[in-house]
Amino acid sequence: MFSRQLQSYLFDVTGLVVMIIVFYFISASQSIGKIFSINMPSSFLQLNTIFLSILIEAIPFILISVLIAGFIQIFITEDHIKRWIPKNRFAAIFVSCVVGAIFPACECGIVPIVRRLISKGVPTYAGVGFLLTGPLINPIVIFSTYVALGSKMAGLRMGIGFIAALAIAFIISLLFKSNQLQHNGAGFSNTAVNTGKQHQSLFSKLEDMLKHAIDEFFDMGKYLIIGAFVAALVQTYVTTTSLFILGDSVAGSSIIMMALAYVLSLCSEADAFIGASFKNLVPSTSILAFLVYGPMIDLKNTIMLWGAFKTKFVLTLFILITLIVFLLINLITLL
Repeated sequence: MFSRQLQSYLFDVTGLVVMIIVFYFISASQSIGKIFSINMPSSFLQLNTIFLSILIEAIPFILISVLIAGFIQIFITEDHIKRWIPKNRFAAIFVSCVVGAIFPACECGIVPIVRRLISKGVPTYAGVGFLLTGPLINPIVIFSTYVALGSKMAGLRMGIGFIAALAIAFIISLLFKSNQLQHNGAGFSNTAVNTGKQHQSLFSKLEDMLKHAIDEFFDMGKYLIIGAFVAALVQTYVTTTSLFILGDSVAGSSIIMMALAYVLSLCSEADAFIGASFKNLVPSTSILAFLVYGPMIDLKNTIMLWGAFKTKFVLTLFILITLIVFLLINLITLL
């Protein structure tokens, strides 16, 4: 009991620390920067700008996702989940990937939704299918890819992403039989919700939904802030040209572009325009690797996953995504 209280206290302190960091950077950019900009290194100002831009880009999606998570917690029961999710493993994986493909979600906002679905009874492997396809091949992402890179690249992104998600979710179903959420640990809201009271008024349910969404926001917010800061740190002090050390082969450039996608932690709705800027530097298949890999797993998303799932599961998911995306991208070059 004492260890649980200590763990909860430590993560509350962590949340406070990261909030202080955010306040520091905001105040530095608005006031300190104006007064002492001559003495401040340009790299710090760049770090500050990238950090805030990542947060500003991600927070709206986080707000939407925690409201959806709150709705799931209050209005969706375990009986609903059992009726909607097929009992057959393969059918459940396929359905979860299809639902993800038509559900507009960003990789920074998908984690709280998937966490809540799994806690309500969705199999972990089905949650993974939704986790991977939601940010990758939803209609908004495919349309932005079409605008930036054309119909062929948009179609390849959708096809390769869907196949990769199916394969990864299936392997997860073989490796992990039990729930992989971090129960009674960091990243979980301890809000007492009266989900069992069927005669609650609509107003009371909406109030509980908002309370849960607020707790969920602060639970996931600290991981988003830490991830955004680390991503900004790497983007500031690691040059893009220094990444191209493996040559210009398809395999080497694919690895580099996947690493770049991981580090940059771009929003999937906008990453196609960034990928298009590399058309004169790397083969189109390497750009495809950038577009498929980034929405599935990136730096800030990894830290958020660590706040919701067990470490072994997150590491396994990271390895599977990396290997399968790399293999599929290189398979395309042979066809």
